Amino acid sequence: MHIGVVAVIALLLIVDVIAYRSISDSTASARWVQHTGEVLEHLTTLRSTMENIESGYLDFALSGDDAFLQSTHASSALFEREQAALRALTVDNSSQQQRLARISELSLDMFRRGDGLVQVRRAQGVGSAIGLIRQGQDDPVLDAFRRVAGDMQAEERRLMSDRNAREQRRYLQSKLALVLGSVLAVLVAAAAAWMVLRDQAERSRAVDDLRHLNRLYAMISAINALGLKVRNRADLFSSSCRIAVEQGEFLMAWIGVVEGGGGNILPVAWAGTDEATVATIKAHFATSAGAVQGTTLAARVIRDQVAVVTNDVLKDTAPVFGAMHTKAGIRSIAGLPLVVSDHTIGVFVLYTSKPEFFDVAGMALLTELAGNVAFAIDHIEKQERLDRFAYYDALTGLANRSLFIDRLTQHMHSAASGGHKLAVFLIDLERFRKFNDSLGRPAGDALLKQVAEWLGQNAGNINLLARVGADQFALVMPEVTYESDVLPFLEKKIAAFMNHPFRVKDVAYRIAAKVGVVLYPDDGADADTLFKNAEAAVKKAKVSGDRYLFYAQKMNETVPGSLGIENRLRQALDKEQFVLHYQPKVNLATGKVTGAEALIRWNDPQNGLVPPASFISILESTGLIHEVGRWALHKAISDYQRWRRAGLPAVRIAVNVSPLQLRHRRFVAQIEEAVGITEDAAAGLELEITESLIMEDVNLSIVSLLAIRALGVTIAIDDFGTGYSSLSYLAKLPVDTLKIDRSFVVDMVAGTGAETLVSVIINLAHALKLNVVAEGVATEEQLRQLRLLGCDEMQGFLYGKPVPVDVFEKKYLVGAAAALA
Repeated sequence: MHIGVVAVIALLLIVDVIAYRSISDSTASARWVQHTGEVLEHLTTLRSTMENIESGYLDFALSGDDAFLQSTHASSALFEREQAALRALTVDNSSQQQRLARISELSLDMFRRGDGLVQVRRAQGVGSAIGLIRQGQDDPVLDAFRRVAGDMQAEERRLMSDRNAREQRRYLQSKLALVLGSVLAVLVAAAAAWMVLRDQAERSRAVDDLRHLNRLYAMISAINALGLKVRNRADLFSSSCRIAVEQGEFLMAWIGVVEGGGGNILPVAWAGTDEATVATIKAHFATSAGAVQGTTLAARVIRDQVAVVTNDVLKDTAPVFGAMHTKAGIRSIAGLPLVVSDHTIGVFVLYTSKPEFFDVAGMALLTELAGNVAFAIDHIEKQERLDRFAYYDALTGLANRSLFIDRLTQHMHSAASGGHKLAVFLIDLERFRKFNDSLGRPAGDALLKQVAEWLGQNAGNINLLARVGADQFALVMPEVTYESDVLPFLEKKIAAFMNHPFRVKDVAYRIAAKVGVVLYPDDGADADTLFKNAEAAVKKAKVSGDRYLFYAQKMNETVPGSLGIENRLRQALDKEQFVLHYQPKVNLATGKVTGAEALIRWNDPQNGLVPPASFISILESTGLIHEVGRWALHKAISDYQRWRRAGLPAVRIAVNVSPLQLRHRRFVAQIEEAVGITEDAAAGLELEITESLIMEDVNLSIVSLLAIRALGVTIAIDDFGTGYSSLSYLAKLPVDTLKIDRSFVVDMVAGTGAETLVSVIINLAHALKLNVVAEGVATEEQLRQLRLLGCDEMQGFLYGKPVPVDVFEKKYLVGAAAALA
């Protein structure tokens, strides 16, 4: 019994000790939660103060107003006080003390740089100050300060997390001890349990509060970082709303701005809501009830420049969208003013599902958040003003040379990916210096402004134009489909420019200009080279007396000639001077004609029958290849239909496809149109496309060829063996026939290994279930070897040359029809 009593007393003592430790630890935990909150609050104030100091120096540099310096000095004093408070709070943490020392060093660097900027602004003016700002845009001091402050915040959160983990373990130990002690001493255990549970509830509330504040801190830090990343207000607003929903765990967020007249609120960014809700909000704010003078929460925020909170929408009848909020599960709303230079330019509205969510501590942080967003807006506007100085001509408002080169580079990338050319015109005003010297600089400036306005109107897009010198302008023509279009465009614009009266001091002046022209990619592979060559062309035009000059001499020489040939070719199409000749394809096993290849000829009245090699390139460069190609398709299908109606063997006709045709966006539609005249037209058509053309963009080719085959048209790969096809792609290509290039057939009998290559091609084609046609067969020996190798068909002078359609019918079709009869 005595031992039992002693045991009970011992257990009670142990329970008391453990309970006391739990209570003590709970009290300590609460103190640490408070301590961590104080450190984080001082760090936030320290960061905000440093950014205000930086902003004050920049505002003074741009405006020269000493009021900004006074604000900066006041912020400096606050910065020192916050540093002192942080040193006292973290005196027992050596790593935090080291970070504070680093912050002190960075602040000294910031003050030295700011004082230097003040001296430059006062001594040398705003231009030099802006230049110094641009040189220091990549200065790492502010970023280093943010990193060190962020490290201190992370250290405090880590310490708090470690303390909570230890407290949780001790709590579990205490709970077990209390259970054991309750068996022996119910009253003592109950009292201890009550105290522990009370402390646990308080600690849980403290942890929830800290977690809530941590989320807000994380959201604020992420939105603060936007000020260094985004370059326009739209990105800033949309990203701020997204971060508020994703990291701040708000149900919904939106930002509205006051429109120019100051009467209406325009929602410009939102997150966490559907389009129907956004449409409802926008519709309301588009009416007079949604104006700044209205009764909405957003209107009150903007009008009074203060945050407005509704902590329970179920009890508050003021919100305009109360029914919609209740349906969406929204319980608390906060509206925060966005104030820039003492003017409320917008409102940031946040929604949450928790009632009584926005307490004093949270609103202090959210008010700081709104200030940071407003600071970022101000920063973006200042950056835009700096960019305006750097990239635009102050007199005309046009892009300067630097920005023009950047834009030209982008247009060159687009031209390269789109497979077309572009042109650059460098325009040099004649006798402008004499005009300027005679009438004075104000008159010269007025003339330049009028010239810039005229060029902008005639360019169609002001972003294609730039002022690149005192009396020089540059214009880019971003898409040149046909080179022949450049000259008529240039001559038309030069004539209009020279005939336009520019009025200066009530006197009309007509101005002449020299123009240098360059083409991409012919005259340069990069923007700097292209511009340099345009300058060379202008200089040569000024010396030679020409009104304009192309940089490439061959262009100057060939423009008149190519225009003449182009005109004759257009007439040839209108006067039906193009004809198709047909060359037969023969089955090697039966000797029967199985098809024909259509080959175009030009029946030129001046030169007689012209082969395609003499004019196809001109058709392609002028764009006539599309019209002539469509004509060839329709003509081949027409001949095929006529053979069917006449009871002749209607063999399939192969038509060659130009690279420009295949890349044309309406090529498949043109094929569909051609074969759509009758149900069986597609059965008479085969398209021959060179291997190298298919491999230029194999993925696009596969898509186009699949669409064409779906129409019933067969596909043949021409000149196979010369395009370095990948076997993996060959297996994917939707084709029916491989045509072995003539060079392999010729070399096949020379013992150079070509016979092995031809054998491999035939076996590969048969393995892929493709038909094989040998081109250029001219001798019996070639024919014999092709038969031994198992080739399916042949085409060449050994059997027949390309002949007019009437000759082809009589020689190859009429006889075959008679034999069948």
